Amino acid sequence: MTPTHPVLQIQQLTKHYGGVKALTDANFQLLAGEHAAIVGDNGAGKSTFVRLITGVEQPNAGDILLDGQRVHFSSPLDARDQGIETVYQTLALAEDLDVPANIFLGREITRLSLGPLSVLNHKAMREQSAAMLSTTGVKIQDMSESLRGMSGGQRQCVAIARAAGFAKKLIIFDEPTAALGVAETARVEQIIQGLKRQGVPLILISHNLRQVFELVDRIWVFRQGRIICSRLTRHTHPEEIVGLITGAIDPATLPVEEGVPC
Repeated sequence: MTPTHPVLQIQQLTKHYGGVKALTDANFQLLAGEHAAIVGDNGAGKSTFVRLITGVEQPNAGDILLDGQRVHFSSPLDARDQGIETVYQTLALAEDLDVPANIFLGREITRLSLGPLSVLNHKAMREQSAAMLSTTGVKIQDMSESLRGMSGGQRQCVAIARAAGFAKKLIIFDEPTAALGVAETARVEQIIQGLKRQGVPLILISHNLRQVFELVDRIWVFRQGRIICSRLTRHTHPEEIVGLITGAIDPATLPVEEGVPC
């Protein structure tokens, strides 16, 4: 494998719900260390695409390849076991549990495994949680505090630290700052930039073009259930991306970049 081999390749991925064509013949790739954005209007197929590549739903056709190997995810647990971690807009956190319990939710470390009567290793989970938070630059004053008493930004940071700590292949961020204020948004963006420096591949789904242009290497444009275009961030500009999203610009008029359509 070269330093720029595709970590994730999607070939002709298709999902139809009866007569509704949510996603048709989607082709996509994410290179090692690359940060890519998925953009498009509501109903363009972005959420369907993410559900398919994370095992939430099954495609009608198409292939998913990780490091060149064809994979099939029958559930989100399968995707997670293969090294794909997702940070959802809803965060998927347990508000009444503390930070280590949330980070290791479903992956608890035990001293003694006796099924439902297993003894948890709280010390190990606390130490590893602190290491994960430190690696991503997340600062939580009191890890024993339940998440219910934390701000939206702090909760988002916990979800990011969990994903970064367990991701073996890539991380997917679904609108990570949609519900955050300016300061908290800036903090999350700093963490994403830190993941870039660490070489962690990342897919960002966002409506915030300012954020997209500051954080990613490549932008993939979805329109009416298809991936119509891929543009290197340094070779495009917000007006062009908006034109592609709305249909004002025909992707066929743009150059092919590095073997990727449009």
